[in-house]
Amino acid sequence: MMPIGPLMIEHRLIERMINQMRGHVDRFRATQKADPAFIDTAVDFVRTYADRCHHGKEEDILFRDLKKKSLSEEHNRILEELIAEHILGREAARTLADAKERYLEGDSTALAEIIDAVSLLADFYPRHIDKEDRHFFLPVMNYFTKQEQDAMLAEMYEFDKNLVHALYRAVVEKVERRGMLD
Repeated sequence: MMPIGPLMIEHRLIERMINQMRGHVDRFRATQKADPAFIDTAVDFVRTYADRCHHGKEEDILFRDLKKKSLSEEHNRILEELIAEHILGREAARTLADAKERYLEGDSTALAEIIDAVSLLADFYPRHIDKEDRHFFLPVMNYFTKQEQDAMLAEMYEFDKNLVHALYRAVVEKVERRGMLD
């Protein structure tokens, strides 16, 4: 398997969540009410799965190794676009989380921001995934030897294996920084 295989499989799960987000944003518009529990789930999914797990492997492994190659102008342009799009996704997740908190506090403008942020994510991810799957991933594999691809794939498996431990180590460290007693 090429190192893009697991990334493309992850895209399918991201697409499923995006479909759920589309349905929820339609409901938010129709009812003029947000679902804070769903927003928490969506933010967690985007931050943890789409960004930390998926984009983490792209940026920390695939993109890192691509930057060591002499890319064509087109591939370099797309690589830079993808990195910028990852930042956009992070910002939208942060906006959504912040708007949800304000919504819970009764801020009358927060619902519109929630709808905008979920809509942005629901519009952004399919285009981003299409760009990677159909215009970038396969062509850039030609820059790597079979051995380099195998090494990336092994590093991606190791990344996934260690991810849950890194995430929950950060949770414990955050709790420790705040202290056990307030």
